[in-house]
Order: sequence, then structure tokens, then C-alpha cells
Amino acid sequence: MVRNLVTKLEEGFLSLLLVSMTLLVFAEVVARFGFNAGIHWAQEVTLLLAAWFVLFGASYGVKVGAHIGVDVFVKMFPHNTHRFITLVAIGLCLVYCGLFLYGSWIYLSKMKMIGIELEDLPVPKWIPMSILVIGFVLLIIRFLELGWKVIKDEAEGFHFADEAEESMEIANELKETALGSDESSAEDSKKSNSQTKQGDK
Repeated sequence: MVRNLVTKLEEGFLSLLLVSMTLLVFAEVVARFGFNAGIHWAQEVTLLLAAWFVLFGASYGVKVGAHIGVDVFVKMFPHNTHRFITLVAIGLCLVYCGLFLYGSWIYLSKMKMIGIELEDLPVPKWIPMSILVIGFVLLIIRFLELGWKVIKDEAEGFHFADEAEESMEIANELKETALGSDESSAEDSKKSNSQTKQGDK
């Protein structure tokens, strides 16, 4: 229940960021090329929305297995070796996130202390840039969750998105749909032919 609610909130927030960014770019293009004017703060806000979308979405991608990776070689190992390599990879990811989190915290602390504002809006720069800390904290949480699942043998690895497999599934679905429509059209033609013959009699 709580997990589903959190997932829906994450998806809703990501959708809001994406829609806001798209509408803002669209409005800027219309204003610039349609009315020879512009929204002076649009570019900066668009970049910030993109940063929030990427850094917030990174943890969601780990959660649902949407990241792309090459794991063909790792899958060739036995189950226990595969799990060990996954745990090592998760450990490296945690070190990476920890370093960025530490650097982001120092950066935001200095931005808040100095009191620098955004270039085009009277907003303290550290507020929108706080996604640096938020994003890497969420990533650390996701990697810890994944590592715990691997330790408990509830997961084998990162579950990367397999584009080839997804493409084959889509192709098979389209093929089945096409075959189904062909069969239904053939049955319809048979029915129409039989009705025509009965009418001729």
C-alpha cells in the first residue's frame, strides 16, 4: 500500500516535471518566433527542471530497472558469483554517490552562506540546486534496497532494461495483432460471401 503510494507520487512528480519543461519550451518557441519576444527566465528554469527530472528520475530508474546496461558477460557466471559481482557493483555505486553527496553538500552550504541568487529570478540558488543532495540521497537509498534484496536472494542484479528483448516483445505483439486482424477479415469475407450466395439463391 505505502510502496504503491510512493511509486505513484514519484511517477506523478516526474510527469509534472516533464510536462512543465515541455510547456515552457513550447511557450518560449511561440513567443520567440511568433511574437518576436521571449521569456527571459525560460532557459534557466528549463535547465533546472531538466536537472530535477534527471537527478530525481535516476533513483526511480534504479527502482524499476529502467537503466540501460551491459550485463551479458556477468550473466554467464554462476548464481553466487553473479550475486557477488552485483554486490561489488552496488558498493562502487554507493561510493560514487557518497562522493557526489559530500561535494554537493559543501557546494550548497557555500551557496547558502554567500547568498547567490539565480541569474534571471530572485530566488536563492541553493534552493533549486538542492536536487543535488536530494537526488543522490534517493540513489543511495535505492542502491541499499537493491543490495539488501540481493543479499536476501530476492534479486540477482540491477535488472537493466533489455532493449532487444522489449523490441522482440513489441514485434511479437504487432505480429499477433496483424494475424488476428487477418483472421477476422477472412472470417468477415467468408460470411459476406455466404450471405451473397444465399441472396443469389
